Amino acid sequence: MALQLLCRPDSNISQSELLVLPFWEGGGFAAECSRWKESFGGALASGDFKAKANETLLLYVKQGRILLLGLGKKEGVNGEALRRAYAAAVRTAQAKKVKQIHLLLPEVVLKERNTLLRAVAEGVLLTNYAFLHLRGESLKDNPVVLLEEAVFLGLDQDDETKLKKWQTIAAGVHLVRELVNGNADDVTPEKLAETAKGLEKRTRGLKATVLEKKQLEKEKMGLLLAVSRGSLKEPRLITLSYKGNPTSDDHVVLVGKGVTYDTGGLSLKPTESMLTMKCDMAGAATALATVQTAAALRLAVNVTAVAPATENAIDGESYKVGDVYRAKNGKTVEITNTDAEGRLILADALSYAVEHLKPSLLIDLASLTGAIVVALGEDLSGVFCDHDPLVKELIAASETVGEPLWRMPLVQDYKEMLKSDIADMVNSAGRTASAITAALFLQEFCGSVPWAHIDFAGSCFLTKPKHTNTTKATGFGVRLLIEFLERRRA
Repeated sequence: MALQLLCRPDSNISQSELLVLPFWEGGGFAAECSRWKESFGGALASGDFKAKANETLLLYVKQGRILLLGLGKKEGVNGEALRRAYAAAVRTAQAKKVKQIHLLLPEVVLKERNTLLRAVAEGVLLTNYAFLHLRGESLKDNPVVLLEEAVFLGLDQDDETKLKKWQTIAAGVHLVRELVNGNADDVTPEKLAETAKGLEKRTRGLKATVLEKKQLEKEKMGLLLAVSRGSLKEPRLITLSYKGNPTSDDHVVLVGKGVTYDTGGLSLKPTESMLTMKCDMAGAATALATVQTAAALRLAVNVTAVAPATENAIDGESYKVGDVYRAKNGKTVEITNTDAEGRLILADALSYAVEHLKPSLLIDLASLTGAIVVALGEDLSGVFCDHDPLVKELIAASETVGEPLWRMPLVQDYKEMLKSDIADMVNSAGRTASAITAALFLQEFCGSVPWAHIDFAGSCFLTKPKHTNTTKATGFGVRLLIEFLERRRA
């Protein structure tokens, strides 16, 4: 059941299962809630609740339940602080099996409706998610209860329209989470193709196309075909297009890595490294969901997702370390590590986009390297870019939505590390600067098109849930890219 978002001028405790009241640390009320002071005054006076960031205190009063919510210090408030605070409120509500809440908004939010109100709404919407498909009998006695209604107090009908927009964007995030959290046996290349076709049917303005193995052979996509050789599942190249501004030649192409399971191939991963590899198609899921969301919002942009999809499995047909394979653009690649497969399938997809789609710019998204996690952890994603205006736009969008990017260097001298004695290049230069050399490899397949590479290996699938992410799969990138596309339209 979809969460219903409502706006009302006022409320009383008895009208809601849970009334959420915000407070500043050391500064008292964040909104006018003195009329309820008789209900919560004792808790404040006791010092049990200090209103630190994300702190909550649940009170049972005669009329119902009140949740005191700490926002931290007023002078430090920003969008991300509010997302996390209201995420804490939703988690408390979920723990108590609450289905309906009323939210009294901080006065500062009412003054900045486009930024801070969005953050509050996203804190609620993104946290109101659970992955339930694989829950077994042992969990039936502990059901997950999601919010069914959230009432935002002090808002009007114009604000309700904004809430619906942000709910549409959150639905795109949840689509990615569903795909990434799913079993690799279920979310196969064929399933990703079916997902794109399903989105085409459900969303006006979308066009999906799927290239299967014989068509990939005709397109001479030798790298994608090589990676797929060890799998029983045949590869796909999926495109999902939305033309929201037919009079414009501007065309953003998003290329997402779609390795639906990665064993490492003959360069076999150890068990602990393989455990999370169902997430290795997060780039493809993010690209598809972004285009679907752009269409659902009717954005005046032209955008296409390209998703090369395959397993990197292992059997007697697996592509081999030391052998050379030819890419779609004619370059030959010596395989020095079959676990550096993501850049291979992206390379052919980027070449396909350059040849067939007339992109104004290319953005690829991939859970590409462990090195980016070592460098930046899970809270930041790395962005590599050969076009300063493009990377500035991406970083500005990332800061607005709280999905931070950190610009990484493209050291051109490091291309020497990719040289091969028997081919045009190797696919892996080893551990030294490995996130950079992976990006430099991809750059070779973009022609003269402005290009950015987002390596979100840490941010797309967390070690454990936190903040607005209730599962390991985060859906990172959808909000960032929609914000980027909206700014480009403007």
